[in-house]
Amino acid sequence: MTAPSDALQYITVLSPLSEVVARLDALVSPVAAQDTVLDAAIGAVLATDIIASSDMPQHASALSDGWALASEQIVDASSYAPAIVAPAPQWVDAGQQMPAGADVVLPFDALAVMQAHAEVFASAAHGEGVLPARGDVEKGIILRRSGERLRLMDVAILRALKLETVSIRAPRVKIVALSAKEPNADFISPVIANAVRANGGIPEILSASTLEAALSDSHYDAVITIGGTGSGRNDKAVKSLLQLGKLEFHGFGVSPGQTAALGSINGRPVLMLPGRLEAALAVFLVVGLKMMVRLTNARESEVGQPVSLLRKIASTIGLTEVVFVRRNSNGIEPLGSGLFSLRALMQADGWVLVPAESEGASAGTVVEMRKLP
Repeated sequence: MTAPSDALQYITVLSPLSEVVARLDALVSPVAAQDTVLDAAIGAVLATDIIASSDMPQHASALSDGWALASEQIVDASSYAPAIVAPAPQWVDAGQQMPAGADVVLPFDALAVMQAHAEVFASAAHGEGVLPARGDVEKGIILRRSGERLRLMDVAILRALKLETVSIRAPRVKIVALSAKEPNADFISPVIANAVRANGGIPEILSASTLEAALSDSHYDAVITIGGTGSGRNDKAVKSLLQLGKLEFHGFGVSPGQTAALGSINGRPVLMLPGRLEAALAVFLVVGLKMMVRLTNARESEVGQPVSLLRKIASTIGLTEVVFVRRNSNGIEPLGSGLFSLRALMQADGWVLVPAESEGASAGTVVEMRKLP
C-alpha cells in the first residue's frame, strides 16, 4: 500500500478500520516506565500496581475531638439517668491514638466532668467515633492498578501514605500542524494535544515547516500530523513519510477521515490526520485513542452511555462512521453525516460509532454515546 510515484498523492484503496487497528496493535508497544513525583504524574497511566506498604492507621484513633470512653461503661446512659464514670475520661483530639480500653468518642457536651468522676448523659455503641486500626488502608492491598490513570484524589491519598513517587508510562507525542496556511491559524492541534494529554501523553505542537525534522527526531514516541494527506498540489505529508520511513496505510475506511494515513519511522508510529477538524477528530477517536492505549498500556475501561436516538442515522455499508450528536432531554440527535460544519461541532455533546457492516440506526434505537475530548 504505497503512494504512486507521480507528482500527487493518491489513495488506491480505503482500508477497513479493523485492519488499521490490527496493524496498529502490532506496530505500537508500551513506552518504558519511569519514576515520577506525584504532582507531575497526575493524569498519567500507572506502569505498576500501587501497593500499600503499611497499615493506616496502625492503631485505633479518634475520628473527632471528644471524650474517650469504654462503651460498656455508658450502657443506657441518658440525661435522666447519667452513667457515673470514675476516673473522669481522657480528652482526645481527632487523629489521636485511642487510650487503652476506650472504644468510643463522645462529643464535648455529652458529659459533665466533676472533681473525681464524670456524669455521662449519652450512650454509644462499640466503635462509635473511632477509626479502627487499618480502617483507612491495610498493608499489602492494591490501591491502584497498573494501566489505570492517576487522579488528583489518588495523589492526596498517596501523600497521606508518605509515598513520593509512582511509576508511569508517559509517551512523548509530537503534533505537526500542516493544515494551517498562516501564522496563528492552527485551531486543530490544540484539540488533539488536549486529547493526547487527557489520555496520558505528553504532547508537543510543532510548526508545519518542521515535518521532516519531527519525523527524523528520535526524542519522541509517536508523531501525529494534521493536514497534507489528500491529493492536492500542496499535500506532501504521505510522501515525506515514504522518504523517511514506512507507510502502512493511506486511506482509512472511516467517515469522516478517509484520507488519513498510518506509518512508522524506526519503529515509532506516525498517525496522519486529515486537515478538517471533524475528520481529524474522528480519526483520532477511532485510531488515535487506540494508539495512546498501546503506548501507555492503559486499561480500556471507558464505555459510552446508552441513549435513545431521536432521529435515524443513515450510514454507508463498508465505512465505519463517526457521527457527532447533540443531547436533549429525551435522547440524542445526529448533527450530520460525513461532513460536519464548525457550527454543528459546537453543538456536539458526544459521538456515536456506526460499524462498517451497519446501514445506520433507526429512531428509537438505543446507541452508545461516547465523550468528546
